Amino acid sequence: MRSKKIAPSMMCCDIFCMKDQLDTFEKERVELLHVDIMDGHFVPNLALGIDYVKQLKKGGHIPLDLHLMVEAPENLIPMLAFGEGDYVSVHAESTRHVIKCLQMIKERGARALLALNPGTPLSAADESLPYIDGLLVMTVNPGFAGQKMIEGSLDKIVRARAYLNSRGLEHAELEVDGNVSFENGRLMSAAGANIFVAGTSSIFHKDYEIGDAIQKFRAGISVE
Repeated sequence: MRSKKIAPSMMCCDIFCMKDQLDTFEKERVELLHVDIMDGHFVPNLALGIDYVKQLKKGGHIPLDLHLMVEAPENLIPMLAFGEGDYVSVHAESTRHVIKCLQMIKERGARALLALNPGTPLSAADESLPYIDGLLVMTVNPGFAGQKMIEGSLDKIVRARAYLNSRGLEHAELEVDGNVSFENGRLMSAAGANIFVAGTSSIFHKDYEIGDAIQKFRAGISVE
């Protein structure tokens, strides 16, 4: 059985409390730190960058989950600090050289995931399957926090899990990103997801302390 992993979205961290929040993530045994890297071209937003990743990698013990929402990620990958135990996702829509990108990631010992936008069919992954360790299914349009889950996302998660299983990738990871709330996380888990990018609708919910929110979220995704 694939283990369930929580990946707090670092874009949602309070920069004035980040050290305390990272300490809480370690105390609660959070599995990954999700880092959104945006270039203002592939998505109309700018977010975390090369130096941020370097500092996060240097200063913590939790593996990174780098989500490259950039055009031509093959040009960025060599500049990023990651390695064995980390995860890196590239978008199928972002480059003409997607297999090259996946190979570059795996050559450095990291796990390579192929990300799919809501409107991108699962078949877009067909040629990349020998090079991936999993899929990242976007359940909102990428670029901004606080969106509502797109209708049909749960069905796509079910189909993504079946798609991987039918191709001999039963142990591949299935990550979900976008409005992964307490309730949606539970439903996504039941649909077959096992990595959950947690943001303002769960881990960073304004009505909860982060430690309590992590425990509540983990309890929800653990229900079979």
